[in-house]
Amino acid sequence: MYEERFMQIALALAKECAECDEVPVGAVVVKDGEIIAQSGNAKERENNALKHAELIALDQAAKALGNWWLEDCDLYVTLEPCPMCAGALVNTRIRALYFGAYDEKGGACGSKVDILQKGLFNHDVEVSGGHLKEECAALLTEFFRNKRKHKHCS
Repeated sequence: MYEERFMQIALALAKECAECDEVPVGAVVVKDGEIIAQSGNAKERENNALKHAELIALDQAAKALGNWWLEDCDLYVTLEPCPMCAGALVNTRIRALYFGAYDEKGGACGSKVDILQKGLFNHDVEVSGGHLKEECAALLTEFFRNKRKHKHCS
């Protein structure tokens, strides 16, 4: 069941990313009402395209539990996951995904494609999008607006 407090934490993580010149996306993994893992994007800082907030948080959660099966866990993320991250949700057997902003250009949970559509794979993830979507989208919009502005000034 969705709890806004976890999305607020994901949003705070996303804001920290923006301050480090990372695309502002934050992710939180929750089990039994407790955060067991959290991260923001780290692609730029680690120079690694695999360092999406979701993947880092899922990895941390598996390590915290000592098990890659995250079937009793929920993921809160500020942006609709991409195909890579959506695939990871199927493979980790995450129970539910709650995301903020929709990603019309690259979202893989219904916007561009729907990797998490019911019955497509061996595991179904409950998906609910649009949580704090205005705040999440505004953070992304401002980040990319600033990137374009500084690009033209250089």
